[in-house]
Amino acid sequence: METREIFRHFPLLLQIIFYVVAFSTIGVFIYGFYRRYKKYRKGRDAERFNNLLARFGKALAMMARHSTIAKRDKYAGFAHWLIFWGFVVLFIGTVIVALDHDFLRFLGIHLLQGKFYLGFSVFLDVFGVLFILGLFMMMFRRSKKPPQLDYTRADKSATIDRKGFVTDDKIFLWLLLLIGITGFIIEGARIAADRQVMDLSFERWSPVGWAIADGIDKAGLTASANNIHLYTWWFHAVIVLFFIAYIPYSKAMHMLVDFANLMFKDEMAAKRLPRVSEERQKVAMGYQKLEDFTWKELLDMDACTKCGRCHVACPAQNAGTPLSPRDLILDLRTYANDTNGVAEWFEQKDTSGKQPKTLAGGVISQDTLWSCTTCMACVEACPVGIEHLTHIVNMRRTLVEEGDMEDMLMDTLANIGDYGNSFGQSERMRAKWTKELDFQIKDVRKEEAEYLWFVGDYASYDARIQGLSQKVARIFRNIGVDYGILYDGERNAGNDVRRVGEEGLYEMLVEDNMAAFEEANFKEIFTTDPHSYNTIKNEYPDFGGEYSIYHYTGLLLKLHKEGKLKFNKKLDYKVTYHDPCYLGRYNGEVDAPRQLLEAMGVTLVDMPRCKENSFCCGAGGGRIWMDDSKMDKRPSELRIEEALSLGNGVDHFIVACPKDYAMFTDAVKTSGNEGKMVVKDIIELVEEAMGV
Repeated sequence: METREIFRHFPLLLQIIFYVVAFSTIGVFIYGFYRRYKKYRKGRDAERFNNLLARFGKALAMMARHSTIAKRDKYAGFAHWLIFWGFVVLFIGTVIVALDHDFLRFLGIHLLQGKFYLGFSVFLDVFGVLFILGLFMMMFRRSKKPPQLDYTRADKSATIDRKGFVTDDKIFLWLLLLIGITGFIIEGARIAADRQVMDLSFERWSPVGWAIADGIDKAGLTASANNIHLYTWWFHAVIVLFFIAYIPYSKAMHMLVDFANLMFKDEMAAKRLPRVSEERQKVAMGYQKLEDFTWKELLDMDACTKCGRCHVACPAQNAGTPLSPRDLILDLRTYANDTNGVAEWFEQKDTSGKQPKTLAGGVISQDTLWSCTTCMACVEACPVGIEHLTHIVNMRRTLVEEGDMEDMLMDTLANIGDYGNSFGQSERMRAKWTKELDFQIKDVRKEEAEYLWFVGDYASYDARIQGLSQKVARIFRNIGVDYGILYDGERNAGNDVRRVGEEGLYEMLVEDNMAAFEEANFKEIFTTDPHSYNTIKNEYPDFGGEYSIYHYTGLLLKLHKEGKLKFNKKLDYKVTYHDPCYLGRYNGEVDAPRQLLEAMGVTLVDMPRCKENSFCCGAGGGRIWMDDSKMDKRPSELRIEEALSLGNGVDHFIVACPKDYAMFTDAVKTSGNEGKMVVKDIIELVEEAMGV
């Protein structure tokens, strides 16, 4: 009969010893997992238990396809896919063996025999090989020392020792590799020993084991096959049991929590920041202690695998600031574990001996928190659903509440509070730019219009952008669009105010703008500002403001397809296009600008980092209102260098955001690249292509 003996030639005492050690190991695992579970229970409610079945199915599909891991790193994604499915199949195989030997045989049921055993054998051998292949691929990748796996801290701290992380990585990888290899050696030694005394031709269905058995024979070790089997079996058992005990105290914990983190991920994370309830406002606006975090945010900390994708994607880290999203999450994890008595065998250690007294400004420094551009690159790059940005904003809220911010930022927030704009100018000056037009734009508070144009601060007040606003006004009038503006009734939309952490001011701005919307007569909104677009589209609905809104590139494309916007001139330019974070990454609008450019006949050459993977200009999250003199090189300058590296005659840098225009025109000058790259708003090309 095609089958095998589980405890081959083992006396009862050895079997008892195995079960005693195994159950002790499981006890260590359960205790470690329980400590972590208690930590999560201390977090506030996250309201993530809606649509559980759909959430489960989506997370399962992502894990099965490895879509989040393969994104922008197909090699790592494929290697991890091999490891994942190899591990899953081998684990299921182990469960079947345990079920068959420890339970079903006492009921007279035997699974591992006959044709089932043959299929079982070949299936596990194939996936065992894939498992080991994936591990070798990952080891080879690590040998190349990719920058995302460099644990050097962004803040250059000399008191944080991260040798434990390196040790943990090596132990995790080598344990898995040894488990896989010794499993095959056990199989080969068993076949080599047993086929000397019985017909085991059916074991050819274990092709790897059969090949190893042949190797043992050729090496002249057949007589020692029983000893090889015995010692390798126990070595394999010990490392497997150690691995089980090691899981909740190490990097291996991500195998359990990552699925849950993906399952409970908020698809609107960062795009729609959480409101502060009236009850919490009585205590604090932001996070002051660990218990202020939600259970999902505590789960985020354990889900981090230290893959470094957020680290290399972060514009603040690239610019030389002390912020790394990876470091921030790991620092919070260490703090959470130390606070809750959760043991991590190989963690980072602070050799300074100082214990931070505060969370915001202590565990995570003020400089680190204020470095964030809220571009969402970390959230988008993370393969396991970590929501870094909500952590940062909630800690910023504490800094704002305590007045711990740059004077320039404080003055800007005061200006917005007093005047409704970041320039500190009278609201009566908001529409001054319209006086240069030879026509009057409707005031939608007095006249009905199909569209309300929400202009935004920079397009209204910045002298560099006002000319672009006038072009937008003329073009929309020229093609017969019925639109109007709010004049002095418009206030800053609040997107960056909220991401700075000034939630109270944000809510006041929302209230003022929605009151102005209520007074106006319009059907839909369009805006040239992606920042305003994001918050009106994604966050105003939480306050009762449901509006249909376009970014102006989307509306222009719609009008072009309807035949209302016609291009009479083909533009012979070779350009690259910068996707604004709040348009491309936040809202997935990457096609409309490109289709417009194509319709105008320009040749588009995308930068390596484009669309959802675009590199931030550095203005978001209030950074445009802060000092950037301490940066090694500003993100906007890094982006211009990326555009220049395209070569091939690309000399036009196209933008679709007022802040981008301001940041990149400055960057061309400060980087000494005037004459090499021309920054233009897409509306300038539209005007030229129309032949107006």
